Amino acid sequence: MQHEHGHRGADHDPRAGHDKHAGHDPEQFRRKFWLSLALTVPIVLTSHMVMDWLGYSLDLPGVRWVGPALGTVVFFYGGWPFLVGGVREVRDRAPGMMLLISTAITVAYLASVATSLGLFDLDFWWELAALVTIMLLGHWQEMKAIGQAQGALAALAALLPDDAERLDESGAPHRVPVVDLRVGDLVLVRSGGRVPADGRIVDGAAELDESMITGESRPVPRAAGDRVVAGTVATDSALRVRVDAVGEDTALAGIGRLVAQAQSSGGRAQALADRFAALLFYVAALAGLATFAAWLLLGDTDQAVVRTVTVLVIACPHALGLAIPLVVALSTALSARAGILVKDRLALERMRTVDAVLFDKTGTLTKGRHTLTGVAATGGLDDDGALRLAGAVEADSEHPLARALVTAAQDRGLRASARDFRSLTGRGVRATVDGADWAVGGPALLRELGTDAPAELARAAEGWSRRGAAVLHLVRLPGAGRPEVVGAFALEDEVRPEARAAIAELREQGVRKIVMITGDARPVAEAVAADLGFRPGVDEVFAEVLPADKDKAVTALQARGLTVAMVGDGVNDAPALARADVGVAIGAGTDVAIESAGVVLAGSDPRGVTGVIRLSRASYRKMRQNLAWAAGYNVVAIPLAAGVLAWAGVALSPAVAAVLMSASTIVVALNAQLLRRVRLTPADD
Repeated sequence: MQHEHGHRGADHDPRAGHDKHAGHDPEQFRRKFWLSLALTVPIVLTSHMVMDWLGYSLDLPGVRWVGPALGTVVFFYGGWPFLVGGVREVRDRAPGMMLLISTAITVAYLASVATSLGLFDLDFWWELAALVTIMLLGHWQEMKAIGQAQGALAALAALLPDDAERLDESGAPHRVPVVDLRVGDLVLVRSGGRVPADGRIVDGAAELDESMITGESRPVPRAAGDRVVAGTVATDSALRVRVDAVGEDTALAGIGRLVAQAQSSGGRAQALADRFAALLFYVAALAGLATFAAWLLLGDTDQAVVRTVTVLVIACPHALGLAIPLVVALSTALSARAGILVKDRLALERMRTVDAVLFDKTGTLTKGRHTLTGVAATGGLDDDGALRLAGAVEADSEHPLARALVTAAQDRGLRASARDFRSLTGRGVRATVDGADWAVGGPALLRELGTDAPAELARAAEGWSRRGAAVLHLVRLPGAGRPEVVGAFALEDEVRPEARAAIAELREQGVRKIVMITGDARPVAEAVAADLGFRPGVDEVFAEVLPADKDKAVTALQARGLTVAMVGDGVNDAPALARADVGVAIGAGTDVAIESAGVVLAGSDPRGVTGVIRLSRASYRKMRQNLAWAAGYNVVAIPLAAGVLAWAGVALSPAVAAVLMSASTIVVALNAQLLRRVRLTPADD
């Protein structure tokens, strides 16, 4: 079903290799913890050791059997997930944390039973119960934290409405389940409603809240012909949308797959943690055997049992197992909410080392569509008059330059009606406005009409052309005589205002070189680079590059020893994205299944690249901190648990070891939560 794609991603446990109890949810551990805690309290209160410590006594019938009876329930009920996990690790020949926990509580249980049978002089039931209860608490909190991190996937699934209003041939709406929509259906999206499937607007205009897809906080204007994405909200007006993607083909489904893929993908740090956890099992097992043998040789069987159990408990790589997966889960979930979709953990890890960022120009640093940047008029017309006439003549044209002129005229409130529209293929258009005939076109139109622009317009056009602008002319067509050029317009691919800020932020982050690549002529490329603030002699521009040759530019930069991140729109940049050390696809909110990029930015703001670098550095820093803490904790704790300082009166009981182990887990979890402070989205202007 269409609305289930997010849940499938959420079901994947990113801690594979950590705890082998995927399938147990936090709620199950919560229930087991509270019941085990309730049973542990009377076990502790009736313990002779605790009564001696606190100076009280309970002389009740059968009090000596409270520990064995309730302790057995705690062991089998509360400890069952650990026992099952330990058996699974043995069967999979992948020893790890669950085997250590199950070994520790099994040894503690057997020692407790032996004590009750009079074989040992140990009061061990309360420590067994406390150990299981504390382990349950640690796992509950751990799984709760990771579950919260994965909540982004469930949130994605919740974005889709359950129903949609499908329009029949007469235009009447009929409410149907979203899963019944098919490609080609026409749907009505009312004001305040969510778009039920990806498609294109065929009628209407509205501002859409796309923050859940792109991370962009401001509503975005969309009109007829624009593409819309399932899950976005029409904030102020109704739309009619032609569906072109449903189910697993929607952008929302793709985002869910990418987040799940990222949370389950591994990296160098994760591989190191997994190897360390497996090694720690053998270290703990050998340390336990050595501890047991040493205390037996010293003639203290009770201490041999206590010390061995304590070593096994304290060595549980709980914090180590959580060190990397929680950072992975948090970083990918937080980035997904910000419109940064991490497909490959290795790509994210490499992003912190990038020292050259290569931007594709069109659609990345520029908007990929032309805008009016200059107007000149003569022949009795002012700038607004010339633009009003040109906008009317071009009103029925679908050419991108024509749409830019029409949009500019409309934005200034310059409106006029045209009739007798005719397209002059390859040259321009003509129409009648205010009773006179007019034409709009480029140099080819002037050549065909056998006329030239007057000197002032020619000078303006020459200056615009030098900086790479396209130039159109407005021509008055008299019934007789020579046509007269009365206006000129400069149209340029609009530089994204946020692109300048992105480049400035990259420099602040220590990126050595900013590079732009484009198929445009060098004058156009140089003009855009100057507008963006490229540094002569430091930053570079590759111009007149064919799409098939973009990857060669990446190779050339890498040959100089640079670590390169390629940022492109994901359409014709696939070879370069794949060739780069890190491929970043930008503006891909409706094409999130780009296979060649390691990171996908759902929005079109190039400042997202700086967010990726900040995320890379912050998550790597947290991984290293967590690994250092978890490993260092075990290096110090295992010898103490073995009793090397018992001669000085320093000894850890199994229950205290469990508390310390859980405390180390809490430290690691809290440290990972500090990732939430990293700014991934651009600061408000």
